[in-house]
Amino acid sequence: MAKFYVTTTLPYVNSAPHVGFAFELVTADIIARYRKLCGDEVFFNTGTDEHGLKVYRKAMEEGKDPQTYTDEYAAKYQMLTNKLGLDTELLHFIRTTDPHHKKAAQELWRRCRGDIEPRKYKGLYCVGDEAFIKESELVDGKCPSHPTMDLLEIEEENYFFNLKKYEKKLLEYLNQESVIVPEWRRQEAIKFVENGLEDFSVSRLKEKMPWGVPVPDDDSQILYVWFDALTNYISTLGWPEDAEGNFKKFWEKGETLQLAGKDQVRFQSIMWQAMLMSAGLPTTKQIVYHGFITSGGQKMSKSLGNVIDPIALVDAYGADALRYFLARHIHPFDDSDFTMEKFKDAYTADLVNGLGNLVARIMQMSSQYFDSPVDLSDRRPPLPVTKWMEKFELSNALVAIWSDIGILDDLIQEGKPFEVVKTNKKQAQKQVSYLVKELSRIADNLQAFLPETAQKIHQAIKENKKPENLFPRKD
Repeated sequence: MAKFYVTTTLPYVNSAPHVGFAFELVTADIIARYRKLCGDEVFFNTGTDEHGLKVYRKAMEEGKDPQTYTDEYAAKYQMLTNKLGLDTELLHFIRTTDPHHKKAAQELWRRCRGDIEPRKYKGLYCVGDEAFIKESELVDGKCPSHPTMDLLEIEEENYFFNLKKYEKKLLEYLNQESVIVPEWRRQEAIKFVENGLEDFSVSRLKEKMPWGVPVPDDDSQILYVWFDALTNYISTLGWPEDAEGNFKKFWEKGETLQLAGKDQVRFQSIMWQAMLMSAGLPTTKQIVYHGFITSGGQKMSKSLGNVIDPIALVDAYGADALRYFLARHIHPFDDSDFTMEKFKDAYTADLVNGLGNLVARIMQMSSQYFDSPVDLSDRRPPLPVTKWMEKFELSNALVAIWSDIGILDDLIQEGKPFEVVKTNKKQAQKQVSYLVKELSRIADNLQAFLPETAQKIHQAIKENKKPENLFPRKD
């Protein structure tokens, strides 16, 4: 039994959950469930990043104490994990305001202390990225990721991490083909290191930014939010005490997988790995980077009115409908467009008229032609989707499953058991028995992707009755 650890990034709690993070959560949950079904022991981590200037400013804007503010938003993200139907047996939700996490972040600092020194610094700071931006990275004088935000010119004495020291070790790490998926993101990381690394600030003056984890032995400084937040990947496992042995089991001896957006390469595959190296801890085995989700070809924004609310979608269509669209119609690595029109088209074509209609037709005939449930003992094993799952190509796995759904539709249309039964009931029973067995295979394959739907199909087969409409038609 393999030990498998998967984690999302931790979103800032400066705004409500958006569909981009829902995609990361669903992807992680599908991978976690799949590995669980394969017999592995799985630890699934997510949570909220609650410190930093961006969060502090937002709390001040709303006239709230930062802890009160973060408590409210953390609850919204926890609600999203419930709405999306994540596996609660596997899921661990961490908050960077948790007392244990704060202690872990301070301990990581202590272990990296040999590579940390105080310096005076002057630079341009992007609150959106919570990072300093080099002048060479500016586009029309703005941060390329947040062109509508003004950069702050900051001049103060902070602690800096000696990132440049780890150029050689980072290149050795990145030259392992499996450490980053997709390959072009690995090449991007390698190029970034080859172009030369700059040491990065790992603290902020407390008098200017009081909301964060105190620097050990220096009350005038607060840990830089990224140094604090990145520690969650191991603090969630109980590091450094490791009282339950999860860190040793999953991080040291297991497979570690991090999911992140394409704008995170510098933070996740360079800064975080250097911090781990400095602390004498194992590096992450693999990081998968996904693209951004746009709406109507544009970045989502309230002013454009194109924001997709994942919670509202689940309330209207069900968790499995959103899980399906995100896994099937959002590319695992490239940018993808999400509009309500596309979502509704997929819902109607693939779920209402596709899977939902197929289950209703097969189970209607089965309940009419048989007095007891179909014997599944000689059915074929489920479609092997390993080759797609190992490459994190969830969309291709679903394409293959929906191909099987299409085949069953064709068999019904060609064999017409609903007509055959009028003259040859045994032949019709034979046809429907095969269809039920194939439907059972499909339900097995859907367990990781659409867990609620898969359970309903299995239950319908077990009880030999047509289930309630799996995907109600919407106007």
